[in-house]
Amino acid sequence: MSDLLLTFRPAPQPPPPATTGQWPGRLLRALAVGLIAAGALALLDAGVTLVWQEPISAFYAKLRQDHLSGTLRKFEHAAPTPGERRALAAVSDEGARIALLAREFERHATQGSAVGRIRIPAIGASFVVVKGTSSSALQSGPGIYPETGLPGIGETTAIAGHRTTFLAPFRHIDSLRSGNHIMLDMPYANFTYTVIGQRVVAPSDVRAAVENLGYRRLVLSACTPLFSAAQRILVFGRLTRVVPAGAALLRSAAARSAVALPVDPARLGAGVASSPSSPTVLESLKP
Repeated sequence: MSDLLLTFRPAPQPPPPATTGQWPGRLLRALAVGLIAAGALALLDAGVTLVWQEPISAFYAKLRQDHLSGTLRKFEHAAPTPGERRALAAVSDEGARIALLAREFERHATQGSAVGRIRIPAIGASFVVVKGTSSSALQSGPGIYPETGLPGIGETTAIAGHRTTFLAPFRHIDSLRSGNHIMLDMPYANFTYTVIGQRVVAPSDVRAAVENLGYRRLVLSACTPLFSAAQRILVFGRLTRVVPAGAALLRSAAARSAVALPVDPARLGAGVASSPSSPTVLESLKP
């Protein structure tokens, strides 16, 4: 019997699947996941903004506030210049010394620089105040209207601030009531204002915020309602107490024997010229 030779061959394997058609599907899935994630983040940001404030701008403003606070501490502890010492030595009235230092401080302050601190215990607010109300200035904190002077100069000091972005310093000023206190701590004196009322005006009604009414006052200004720049809410406070600080505590030789007392607000800054006329349109406080 002849040998039978059997040859086994492996079964043919199917060709590998084509890969060229997989990439569009993968890209579409990745794009869908990315869009879903972006939408979720947007919803989260909107929810946080509604409940609290806009978080990204708040982080930026917090860094700016920390930097400005350090700069302001240097001003608060700086010794008066020789020229200021000579001028202060010739002035016996504490109100006049405060006005002198306020004018000098305002003259050297630049747009967006730190000039003081505002504290509103009733709404838990405490922020560094800057000079000016430009968009960039208000990203750092509440800003003093250029049409009004620093406390101690003139009759009116007006301060603008955001309510939903950049730490939202004035978010709850609508809840302030008559009798609440607002403190402005400047390098030369500490000012206490007592709230006497509030009012909602059109954005173009700048006069309501900056005009002089015959007494020392503070005006807080912010957009209203929340998330809108349709109107402005103004909170009015009357100056009720002034305590000299820093270089204003240096008294002339004729007054060194007197006891340091809070300055009478009615005597503060006597003879200071009124603030210049205001613009016709208030710049929007919304970024």
